[in-house]
Amino acid sequence: MHVSQHIVGQFRRKRLLIASTVAAVVLILTLTVRFMEQKGQIEQQAHAFANNAVSRFDKLFSPLDVAASNTLGLVGLTCDHVRAPLIEKLATLQTVRSIMLISQDMIYCSSIFGERNRQFSELYPELAVNNQRMVLSVDDSLLKGSPILLLWTPRTLDNRSGVLQAINIEMMSNYLLEPSLPWIERAVFNVAGKSLEYGNPLIEPALPSEDEVSYEESSLRYPFSVTLLGPSPGKLALSRLPSQLPLALLLSLLTGYIIWLATANRMSFSWQITYGLSAKEFMVYCQPLINARNGDCYGIELLLRWHSPRQGWIPPDVFIPIAERQNLIAPLTRFVLSEVVEHLPSLPTTPGFHIAINVAASHFHEREILNDLQTLWWPANPQQQLVVELTERDALPVVDQQAVTQLHKIGVKVAIDDFGTGHSSLAYLKTLNPDILKIDKIFTAAIGTDAINATVTDMVIALAQRLNIRLVAEGVETAEQADYLREKGVDVFQGYYFARPMPLGDFAAWLQNHRKGLAVWSTREELTQP
Repeated sequence: MHVSQHIVGQFRRKRLLIASTVAAVVLILTLTVRFMEQKGQIEQQAHAFANNAVSRFDKLFSPLDVAASNTLGLVGLTCDHVRAPLIEKLATLQTVRSIMLISQDMIYCSSIFGERNRQFSELYPELAVNNQRMVLSVDDSLLKGSPILLLWTPRTLDNRSGVLQAINIEMMSNYLLEPSLPWIERAVFNVAGKSLEYGNPLIEPALPSEDEVSYEESSLRYPFSVTLLGPSPGKLALSRLPSQLPLALLLSLLTGYIIWLATANRMSFSWQITYGLSAKEFMVYCQPLINARNGDCYGIELLLRWHSPRQGWIPPDVFIPIAERQNLIAPLTRFVLSEVVEHLPSLPTTPGFHIAINVAASHFHEREILNDLQTLWWPANPQQQLVVELTERDALPVVDQQAVTQLHKIGVKVAIDDFGTGHSSLAYLKTLNPDILKIDKIFTAAIGTDAINATVTDMVIALAQRLNIRLVAEGVETAEQADYLREKGVDVFQGYYFARPMPLGDFAAWLQNHRKGLAVWSTREELTQP
């Protein structure tokens, strides 16, 4: 039975391997999906932050743009007349430090300092010459050294007249560009190649470090952009994976358990038997039964063999007990019946030729064996004698013993296989009334070596002879065993000494050679007679 346990253990190990592999794959896939989701979410948050920052800057610049347009009507008027309105406008624009009026390339009036006389194109060539609308610069008048943003609104096409607003960009950037840790560490406001970073009052290039990535969004209304710098989304998402591990592990274990349950049938030995039947992996062999007196072939016992492409040759003592426990023995017996019916034309048609088939006790339940014979055996009109060998692994209930009586009535002989090793008893012999007893090979092997089992063998032989039951000795492997059993009156031999099990299709050729050998032996015996 340890071989059976070994094979069943193999299937369990395969199931465990498959379930573990699927669980590991699910774990990896779950963590990968969560990693990609986190990475995408971080990138999406960064772009959303940049878009929102640009949108907020646009909203702040928009009223300044409107105010500048409304102020263009004051350009050209004397500073004494326009300074008061400029101061009034400055009070309503909280982010503007000063408003300057430019006429004919001269800054001639300031909301803070009053009259001025400075050349516009010389101070701010980017605005006057390069047609830029915005310039990041440094305040050199009010809060010297502090960053400002100059917003230029021209009145004429030659950029020599218009309104210039000095905006407190540091205050605006500190309000609108506060980083959102951990996915944004630095935020930068850019205008025409110059940058102002959040928390840094200096106007200087903001370069990313080696482990930082950047996101940039530009305004569609004004010539500025916002750049965000922060850790790589992949690195940040990877740092968050440990928090995803419990859920991923739970999901993988649940999936592995489902796979373990789902493969319970498919990866079981019973499923392999069912699949083997449908895939025609089973083969019917036969072993000759030899007449103990004249050496002629008395009949054959049908044997089932299984060659699985997955497991190789699987011994009958492995798959037969499992098939019986899983209620699969009846389909196997039907398969054997179907195969032997196909080979009936190649078998001897003499009525005395016996064809023995093993039938488990469970197959007698509710006359199932009778129904199968009615369906598979009798329609072939066989000339041979059918012998049903009842295996002794399970006791036959009283209700099923009636099926044995029916077998006798329809001309089928009954044999008890492996007699002396199972549930047989004298009462069992009486109720079943068998035609044949088969001496188990362990008793045959004991001849000449084991006095106790040899005594049991003698008792079985004597019992069968007293009950007028034909005897078949299994496992005859030596001439000594054959001679001993012949002297004791055993009727039929079966074993490797005469023939090994062979495919059913090979039996006809073996029988022809065997009978030729018998003829030659008989001739020699006659020649040696005095």
